[in-house]
Amino acid sequence: MTLAWILGSTFLVSLISLIGILTLLIKDKVLHGIVFYLVGFSAGALIGGAFLHILPEALEKTGTMQVFYFLILGLSLFFLMEKYFYWRHCHDEDCHAHSFTYLNLIGDGFHNLLDGMLIAVSFTVSIKIGLATTLAVILHEIPQELSDFGVLVYGGFTKTRALVFNFISALTAIFGALLGYFLSDKVAHFSNFILPLTAGGFIYIAASDLIPELHKEKDLIRSTLAFVSFLSGIGFMALTKLFLAF
Repeated sequence: MTLAWILGSTFLVSLISLIGILTLLIKDKVLHGIVFYLVGFSAGALIGGAFLHILPEALEKTGTMQVFYFLILGLSLFFLMEKYFYWRHCHDEDCHAHSFTYLNLIGDGFHNLLDGMLIAVSFTVSIKIGLATTLAVILHEIPQELSDFGVLVYGGFTKTRALVFNFISALTAIFGALLGYFLSDKVAHFSNFILPLTAGGFIYIAASDLIPELHKEKDLIRSTLAFVSFLSGIGFMALTKLFLAF
């Protein structure tokens, strides 16, 4: 039953890669505005997921300082990965994507592989934590996949080709989920360090990648609405905690 939850959730996350279809239906200006507020919402959701769901569960399981050591390790690892996969985090046309579209796909595949592992391990802890982690990943993936799609098209891919390659890259999440599921069964206390690592990754993505994007906006009204979106993301994860408690 747990494996079914894991595979279903990771397949759903993989389908998010097809969100680029929206670019065929929505004007670029409108889409840019939607993505901007989604970035704020997903930043809040990642922060809420880390502090309201994952870290409390990790502390309950271990009750030691080791949680914070692995949290710091998670922050450090994601910092290191971003240094090597920096092309993934590009939200405007100044990133000259044409020079590394395939590198973007490789980085995206690795990122999705890790997402799959994190989702799988979260489900082995409990269905509630698994659902919370999946929600946080989905809310982050929506603006991220739109960005990845834009990078591929800007780099010379047709929209159809970009959708296909982005989806293939996203399917690595399923392999990561299977890897995480079997590792959690074979490696003792695997979830004890994966949970705080996940929280560290969520906090890093929100604080170093998403929130700085919001600070680039100079318009006071849009900036305020972005902050409201950020708070809404935290509030959403707080509500899911209450909902999952029943």
